This record gives sequence, C-alpha cells and structure tokens, in this order.
Amino acid sequence: MTDTMVLEPPAVAARGSDFARLSERISRAGLLERRPVYYALRIGGVAAAYILGWAAFVVIGNSWLQLAVAAFMAIVFAQVALVAHDLAHRQVFTSRRPSEIAGLIAGNLGIGMSYGWWMDKHTRHHANPNHEDHDPDVSPDILVWSADQARASKGVPAFIGKWQAFLFFPLLLLEGLNLHVASATALRNRKNMRHRKVEIVLFTVHVIGYLALVFAMLPVGKALLFIAVHQSLFGLYLGSTFAPNHKGMPMAEEGMDFLRKQVITSRDVTGGRLMDAALGGLNHQIEHHLFPSMPSPNLRHAKPIVRQFCAEIGVPYQDSSLIDSYRQALRHLHEVGAPLRAR
Repeated sequence: MTDTMVLEPPAVAARGSDFARLSERISRAGLLERRPVYYALRIGGVAAAYILGWAAFVVIGNSWLQLAVAAFMAIVFAQVALVAHDLAHRQVFTSRRPSEIAGLIAGNLGIGMSYGWWMDKHTRHHANPNHEDHDPDVSPDILVWSADQARASKGVPAFIGKWQAFLFFPLLLLEGLNLHVASATALRNRKNMRHRKVEIVLFTVHVIGYLALVFAMLPVGKALLFIAVHQSLFGLYLGSTFAPNHKGMPMAEEGMDFLRKQVITSRDVTGGRLMDAALGGLNHQIEHHLFPSMPSPNLRHAKPIVRQFCAEIGVPYQDSSLIDSYRQALRHLHEVGAPLRAR
C-alpha cells in the first residue's frame, strides 16, 4: 500500500475534453492558488481549541462537568480530522513531505487515526466514488448500498440491512471506535505501509496518553462515561459530515468520463459560511471531487462556475439542504434494504 492521494485527475484533462474546459475556467478564476493565511488561522484555531479543551479537562477534575468537555472535545477531534483531510489532499502545502508530517501529527497523534490507512481508503474512494466494486465507502461491511448488495448479503449486513435507515445514525455513534480499531488493525497487518513505524509510535502515544490522562483525572465510572460520550459524539459528528456527500446518489457506471463520474455521484449541501466551517468544506462535495487539491475556502467560489458549466453540457448537478440530504440518504438506505425485508 502506498500513501498517495488523488490530487488532480491525470490524463482525463485531455485537450478539448469537458473537464479541460471547466478546468480552464477554474484556473482563470485563480481558485487553485494556495490560501496560507486561511490555513494558518484555521489550523491555529483548531490547535488552540485542542489544547484549551484538555487544559479545561485537567482544571475541572473530578466533576460531572467533564461531560460537557467530552462533547466539546468530540467537536474538536472532528475538526482535527477535517484538517487532516485537507492536508492529505495537499490543499495546505504543495509538497508531500510537510503534508505527511502534519497529517501524521494530526491523525495518529492528535486523534488516534492512522493517516496512512485513511489515505489509502480515501484515495480509492476519490478514484471511483459510489462504485460498488472499487469504492470502499460503499462496500457492504455493515450496511448495504444497493439492492444487489442486499440480495447477496449474509450475516450482520443482512440482519442490519433490513432496518438500516433507522439504525444509520445510531451506528454512527460507533464510528469513532471503528476508526481507532481499523487504524490499529491496519498498522498491525499492513507491513508495507509507508511510515508504518512512525505511525505506530504516534498512534500508541495517543492511545496511552489519552487513557492515562482520563483515568488519572477521573474515577473509573466517570472515566468510562467520559470516553463513551467523547468517542460516540466524535463518531456521530464526523460521520454526519460525510453522510450527505454520496449516500443516495446514483452509483457509478462503467465508461463514465471523469467529470460525469465525479458530479453525478456527488451531492452539495447548501448553506452559508457556518456550514462551511461545520462540514470543513465537504458541503461543496462536487467541487471537491472535481478539484481535490483546491483549498477548501475556494470551493464556495468554484460552485457557481461548476454549476453553470454542468447546465451548459447537460450534466445533472445536485445540491440540497443538510436535512434534505439526510432524508435522501435514509430513503435510499430503506429502499435498497427492501429485498432483505422480503425474505
């Protein structure tokens, strides 16, 4: 496994292609240029919130107020993950080395998520979004994403798939734990992982440091409750930022060109700058998939250009409110689970 990230589409930008013409408009608008001041402020703010949150945890000590700290740190952890996402796409630094160093610190050390494991998974997703055979985000591990997957499913996916629309958000409460377990499993089993030894050290420091601090400051019962609240809300928040992006959108078909594959399988979420901050720019999912290395604050400005171009060439462009995007995703999950309810 190599830690590479899909930055810009390769040969698909052939002269005269639809994507090449769109890319020219985006380039003329200057939207692929770095935003160092923005990222200095954003990363500095997230880092300050991270330090202040743990400082508050130490100062408050043995108190039920720690549950509020747990909720706050869940938000901070998700924001760290979103920063790691931008680092992986080289939206912050143009070169690989500083991106990897910062990503390893944010992912492995900061929140206990293997940066290399996540990069491999996310790269495959970007290359083939919503493709049943190639996108790991729609593999039928727990949930099923198509009627064909439902009919072929057995065991846990078959059991959960019947009512997965009702279980989707409750299951997201386990996503934080899943990230840690999947990271640990990958670091143990994938011997060819780039920077594996460094990742193991940083990941171990995070896990030991996190548990030592929590159990040193709180009695066992409160410590366990703090961890449960923190990790479950972290998973719920992080999972909710990714849920609107592709769930319930058409599955990719063979033969689609790059532009259509990225646009048709993705959905934007409408909203202002508060939505941008809450979702880390992932609410502009279509623009992000077309131009993965575009700095996230530029995605909002790319949106009208991309939407107008899609209208010109007859490619459907989907955007919805956050609530409606969840409704569409849940409706899709319920519909594809129908074969399981008919058994």
